[in-house]
Amino acid sequence: MSLCCLEIIFIGFILVLPFLYETSHAFRYYFKFFLYYGIVMANSIILIPFMLFQPGNVKNLLLASTTCHNVSNLIGLRWELRGREHLEKEQACIIVANHQSSLDILGMLEIWPIMDKCTAVAKKELFYAWPFGLAAWLCGLIFIDRMNSKKSRMVLNEATDNIKEKKIKLWIFPEGRRYNTGEIHPFKKGAFHIAINSQLPILPVVFSSYYFLSKELKRLEPGQIIITTLPPIPTEGLGRDDIEKLIEQTRNAMSEVFHATSCEVQQSLKSCM
Repeated sequence: MSLCCLEIIFIGFILVLPFLYETSHAFRYYFKFFLYYGIVMANSIILIPFMLFQPGNVKNLLLASTTCHNVSNLIGLRWELRGREHLEKEQACIIVANHQSSLDILGMLEIWPIMDKCTAVAKKELFYAWPFGLAAWLCGLIFIDRMNSKKSRMVLNEATDNIKEKKIKLWIFPEGRRYNTGEIHPFKKGAFHIAINSQLPILPVVFSSYYFLSKELKRLEPGQIIITTLPPIPTEGLGRDDIEKLIEQTRNAMSEVFHATSCEVQQSLKSCM
């Protein structure tokens, strides 16, 4: 195929893009996620050389937050933070948050400068998604093998000592996987074991419903998300026998806020319409 024909095809593709974007929600869905992942990957490549000067330092995530901040604007997401004072406090704690989509990462990056020193637990498969995986490792993310619980506990116990010493927040999604079903699903015990063993407080963070996202319908429209940080839940003096009660207390508090803020956003949307 001649160069001229390729140029015509490329120009035609560029011209038809706005039409597809306006008329096809499926095209918008894939296009926005392409932008999201593409920018994150490109930023990883750009930032890796700078991160190499301080590998494993959680402060590297502040760089990622700065460069990826505008992705939310590009795909039409607006984040509102409540309970900022709980995130601002310099303290080691275990953050537990509901997990609805990979878009949660954008919400985390939105508030990362406020948290300042924070890391997260991620499945080891993410490490192999280079360049993002390498950048995440250089940012001090903790990768665990979910199929090997004994090894995972060892990794997390070692990380906890460092977290306590340097007053770093540890972010965990206790649901274990992503659920965008309009509710907060049952929690796994890992985060609460860590909190009790280390006697660190639980800091609940709640993302309101992703009403604008549907994987099944291939829909990703503009949307507003309220991020609410609840007061820390102390674990001093608690033992293993208290885990179930701690989980129930945390999940109940988060579920109440999740439904309240989700309704608030929906009501606001109806008023605007």
